[in-house]
Amino acid sequence: MASPGQACPFARAAAWFSPGYWRFCRARNRARLQTPAGPLRDCLETPPPAPAQAVARTRFLAVDIETTGLDPEQDAILSIGWVALEGTAIDLATAGYVLVRPDREVPEQSAVIHHITDEHAARGVDVGEALDALFRALDGRVLIAHHAALELGFLARACERRYGTRPPLPVVDTLRLAETARRRAGRPVSAGGLRLHALRGDYNLPPRRSHDALLDALGAAELFAALMAERDPTGTLPLRRILFRPGRFW
Repeated sequence: MASPGQACPFARAAAWFSPGYWRFCRARNRARLQTPAGPLRDCLETPPPAPAQAVARTRFLAVDIETTGLDPEQDAILSIGWVALEGTAIDLATAGYVLVRPDREVPEQSAVIHHITDEHAARGVDVGEALDALFRALDGRVLIAHHAALELGFLARACERRYGTRPPLPVVDTLRLAETARRRAGRPVSAGGLRLHALRGDYNLPPRRSHDALLDALGAAELFAALMAERDPTGTLPLRRILFRPGRFW
């Protein structure tokens, strides 16, 4: 029995984990059992970080996915870019980019926005090969994305087609973090003010060309570092405080 004033082991475990965390782990395990051997299965076999772990001690991967449109059921992935972070330190040596060969023509409007034409896309890799590369980079890391719901929608649909399952992933959404920061400071949230390029300007980050998967992934990583410098100067903020859709699992 623990001595007076000393937390018992179960209490310490309860403080570190949570019922939602175990539900999340069980959901990942179910997805793992449905997934064929390969990078996604390897990624799902790695336990996610505990919700009480400090953000400063967590490994992240900032990801951006460029697509032909906004509907995961109808539109295709054109490219995926990513870069890893150790806490808020960005490791440029880990930057990765894959051009995806879509199974349909690239719409003219999309080609203008992304500068990816049918000729360029034809030199890309199969979406399954692109997903394999992404999940090798994501293994053991928490995904960061700006407007994460869009990235998650396309990832879930692509994984369902490729692997037969929609994997549960721990995710941080820089758009939601920025919106929370604005509301806490009593600042208005204007139309367009939460776009990546607008927020980067608010945090004195250099402008970057938009709609390039690698540059947008790097842009989200830099914005995340700036947001954390403002919100977590001591480096002790627990991961659960910044997770996207925290009520769903954690």
